[in-house]
Amino acid sequence: MPGSMPLPFLEEGMARWPFGPPNAGVCLDFTGTPPTAAELRALVAERWAGLPRLGRRLLPGARRHSWATGEGGDPAGRVAQDDVTLAEAVAGWFRTPFPEGRPPWNLHLLRGAADGEFSLLFRMHHSLLDGRSLTTLLRALLDGAPPVDSAAALAEPGALRRTAVGGPGLLTTGLAVPPPGKGERRPAFTVVRLPADLLRGARTAVPGRPVTTNEVFLAAASGVLRSCLLASAGPPDASARVWLSVPVDQRPPGHGDFLGNAFANVRVPAPVGLAAPAARLAACAGLLTTEVRPRRAAERLLEGVAGAFPGAGQALARGRLFAPDYAPAACSYVHLRECGRTLAGRPLRRVTAVPMVPPADTVTFTLGGCARGHTLGVATNSGAEDAELLAESFLHELHELGLLGRTAPTS
Repeated sequence: MPGSMPLPFLEEGMARWPFGPPNAGVCLDFTGTPPTAAELRALVAERWAGLPRLGRRLLPGARRHSWATGEGGDPAGRVAQDDVTLAEAVAGWFRTPFPEGRPPWNLHLLRGAADGEFSLLFRMHHSLLDGRSLTTLLRALLDGAPPVDSAAALAEPGALRRTAVGGPGLLTTGLAVPPPGKGERRPAFTVVRLPADLLRGARTAVPGRPVTTNEVFLAAASGVLRSCLLASAGPPDASARVWLSVPVDQRPPGHGDFLGNAFANVRVPAPVGLAAPAARLAACAGLLTTEVRPRRAAERLLEGVAGAFPGAGQALARGRLFAPDYAPAACSYVHLRECGRTLAGRPLRRVTAVPMVPPADTVTFTLGGCARGHTLGVATNSGAEDAELLAESFLHELHELGLLGRTAPTS
């Protein structure tokens, strides 16, 4: 029976995102002749059937948003074919709110960047789903994967949470890092493909210890921030604190296919005071170590207060939690652990994660991964030239780490 429920505090916070529409998404690039819209709708109807989350509508309220619940919806009806590329889509749709009265998501069949290519872009209001939910949905469309299990999609995490170990206090701040400042003040997003040999080399850059892709990601982003500080104020002091904001999936074991929002933004130190790339990479070891534990009473109390007074929470976030000295950069990694590597026989080439418009004077780095390699996205509020310069700087940092791996002694 149709009804409504207030948004949880995290989803309410994203619904009130003050820097632009809270739109985000994941894009899959394929080679081959694109499927027809009818073929894609049939696949969506088969693989995403019976998922109530995809039928929810966002209801505005005088004090708080709500979800309209109990409506089945038609996921195939949210599939659209559009003769635009990803870059054109991000420039338009990601800055345009979803219309009221409809589920706030679409699956777009897009023109590829070159002949013989096409893309699937899942675009959503971030209050509806998180990155892990998107990989669950998109993985189900690939050859050999089962449909999304409706019971697993509804299985909320409950009392247990996967959380990062350590981290600063909630109101601890550090250094703001100025962006390059080369362009106009407007949202921008750019994408580059990361050379696979450099990433492989970087993962062998610390002799005697395996290095994760996430650690390489954090180290390269830290190097970018260091270069920004060098350009603006000279070498940073070794004791200077710069924080990276990283979303951590909070689903405990057995709840990986839950559809919704089950993540927390945690902060980790960016080792900008270390001059050597190898030292920065070593400093990033274990920064995202997690543990599974029950939610604490203080956490439940904070969520309850924030949910009861969303306006006050937004004011605090805008003044403190979104400030550049709180976290001048965010790093978000989405990896499609696919059961197959094709969509109706068309090979998957790359995955691109598109974030929400970041807070002013900050940058968001996204890493999209699949079996064929990794793609970097860079989002800023300071224009396309800044986004491109930051992407070039990231490639330079990755190149330095990759060279270390090539020259590291073998045991």
